[in-house]
Formats: sequence, C-alpha cells, structure tokens
Amino acid sequence: MVSQEKLKVLELFAEGRKQYKLMDFASAKDLFAQALRLDAEDGPSRVYYARCKHYIENPPPDDWDGVFVMQTK
Repeated sequence: MVSQEKLKVLELFAEGRKQYKLMDFASAKDLFAQALRLDAEDGPSRVYYARCKHYIENPPPDDWDGVFVMQTK
C-alpha cells in the first residue's frame, strides 16, 4: 500500500512535470522542492529540480521540444 505522503509526492511531481513542459520552470521548481521536502530521497524530483534550476539560468529556445541535452559527461 502506498502512503499518503508518497501519493502527495507523486501528485506534486506530476504537476511539476506539467509546468516543466509548459516551460514554467520557476513554478515547476517550487513543486519539485515541495516534493523533496516530503521525500528528500525522491530521485525524479531531484533530477527535475536541478533541470529547472538550469533552465531558469539558461532558458531553452522558444521551440524547445522538452528534451534535456546534457552538456557534460
């Protein structure tokens, strides 16, 4: 059985992904941060939180297709 806390993390992550795809990286980052406050070990939220920080500092082009391109190995 999934805990109420984990369900909330999943809900926050799903909404964060929606905002991420809409290129609203500040809102998405806040949602991923909320998820991480509930579960600091949530790997997907950590990854997307970092990507949002990157895109806030380095916005993608207007025709961005949602694909994250790694700059380093």
